[in-house]
Amino acid sequence: MPSLPRPVTELTADEARRIFLRAQGFLGAPDRRGGVRGVLRRLGAVQLDTISVLARSHELIPYARLGAIGRKTVDSAYWTPAPDDASEPRPHAFEYWSHAACVLPIEEWPHFAFRRRAYRSRPHWNHSLPDGVYDQVIKQLRSEGPLTATDLGGAKRTSEWWDWSGTKVAVERALMYGEVVCVERRGWKRVYDLAERAVPEPLLHDELDDAECLRRLVRLAGQSLGVGTRADIADYHRLKGEQVDAVIADSGLVPVTVEGWGKPAWADPEALATPPRGRHRTTLLSPFDSLVWERARTERIFGFTHRLEAYVPKPKRVYGYFAMPVLAGGRLVGRVDPAREGRTLVARQVTLEGSKAVPGVAQALLEAAAWVDCTDVRVERVDAPDLREPLVKELARAVG
Repeated sequence: MPSLPRPVTELTADEARRIFLRAQGFLGAPDRRGGVRGVLRRLGAVQLDTISVLARSHELIPYARLGAIGRKTVDSAYWTPAPDDASEPRPHAFEYWSHAACVLPIEEWPHFAFRRRAYRSRPHWNHSLPDGVYDQVIKQLRSEGPLTATDLGGAKRTSEWWDWSGTKVAVERALMYGEVVCVERRGWKRVYDLAERAVPEPLLHDELDDAECLRRLVRLAGQSLGVGTRADIADYHRLKGEQVDAVIADSGLVPVTVEGWGKPAWADPEALATPPRGRHRTTLLSPFDSLVWERARTERIFGFTHRLEAYVPKPKRVYGYFAMPVLAGGRLVGRVDPAREGRTLVARQVTLEGSKAVPGVAQALLEAAAWVDCTDVRVERVDAPDLREPLVKELARAVG
């Protein structure tokens, strides 16, 4: 790492936590005027995932910040074309590889040029591409698009999820190259169209050099985190540490130290300008929420161990298949592994960080139940058996 400039200020651990919560939209009055699109632009990236328990992750993330918004409203906000030019409608977002597969604000298209260039120069791929298929896919999209991989001629050769057809290989490669864009999800299938039709003309270019792209993404990560270490900032859009090092001095972020972190940190200067104040959100969090993306950061800031166990063999799970952290009072106070049975939200397993967590967990469960049109909440297992009855009573009291 290069030598670091002198820190402009020292933050307490509590100040850093509150700055992070405000940056992520969990402290202070939510910006309802901006709605889902405002959340997307504030976070810079909203992660997608195939798992759907209460809802899909890209729906849970704005819900956690804005409250009970309609699920159809979420998808519409991401993908409904902007009204500025009715003759050539454009989506507000595009899907690309950031922290993982993410929904990204359409205006950030130019800043992912460095990643598109890297994919184009990639020497090898896990899937082979038959001759002529790539050109055929582009030709078909030009004449018939937008289309799913199935519309194009088939997504898989066999029932195995990884066994892509030549058509699927071609269109996914075109997506990585930036010649094709995912313009929406239809029944969870990507809908592809040519970038020249989906991306507004002023944004449709790869003219920015790698350094300019990286400066922008580092600055965006710093704004979305409020304050973070080099590793935190790199992880946000999955950059390499040396890429962060190369541009951070010119990114607009300022060096700070944070009590107990043990490593240098960088902050968004606007986050330092005013102390974070306001109401805390109480909510269930998607395991793919950017508040808890990075396990080491989550432990450092909240003293909370978070792990998605959906891909862990059932006998080895500790907290449950889709354990959702519970945020209350600016702290992570527990976990809930939810399910739905008819119009009942079932808390299959609840983990509480002590008795003080009971009211927050109950509130989060009731709000989530109402959001997904459940009229009842049933608690099955609580890790601390003596807290099961207080939780059930709190749920009943809140309903009553």
